[in-house]
Amino acid sequence: MLLPASAAQRVISLAPSTTELAYAAGMGDTLLAVSAYSDYPPAAKQLEQVASWQGINLERILALKPDLVLAWRGGNPQRVLDQLASFGIPIFYADAKNIDEIAQSLDALAQYSPHPEQAHQAAASLRQQVDELKTRYASNSPRPVLLQFGTQPLFTSSAATLQSQVLSLCGAENIFADSPVPWPQVSREQVLVRKPQAIVISGNAQQIANVKAFWAHSWTCR
Repeated sequence: MLLPASAAQRVISLAPSTTELAYAAGMGDTLLAVSAYSDYPPAAKQLEQVASWQGINLERILALKPDLVLAWRGGNPQRVLDQLASFGIPIFYADAKNIDEIAQSLDALAQYSPHPEQAHQAAASLRQQVDELKTRYASNSPRPVLLQFGTQPLFTSSAATLQSQVLSLCGAENIFADSPVPWPQVSREQVLVRKPQAIVISGNAQQIANVKAFWAHSWTCR
């Protein structure tokens, strides 16, 4: 991991998750550009986009002269990241696989943030919220839930994902936790057999409406 010796002033984020980390760590004012789908906080939507699922705009990134790039190995091509590093651009890899690692990333970003206390505070707050959720739902029987991503095709997640861990903290049980792959594609029938009591999705009002329509004839969606 190649990193600057002091707080960064020109930062580029190459994934929505690293964009959120940057803002949480007090680095929002230093962001020059982000990736597609970086929509939280809302201020991120106003920034130039230099990366998407189609690839990374290496030429544009070099032109912006960043002194720090925030990357995610799970979604950014390593070949391009290696090219950026070869130009002497510091890269911070945020590859958190669980909530504790997110807190660790926030603490690690503190030394590169103009507001290090904000990064440490965000990490501490996250850990506190986890402890509170564990206490709150400790005696509850887990409620079977489907984590749904899209409808055509229908994807979900296994226990190996951060999303599933968050679900467990909230007193729910991922019905596809036992999947051998992190992001399985499943059928409507496979879901119905496992009898979820609720569906958890993310998205705007239209996306939520689409999911409700998808299940309209299977059971009553709320």
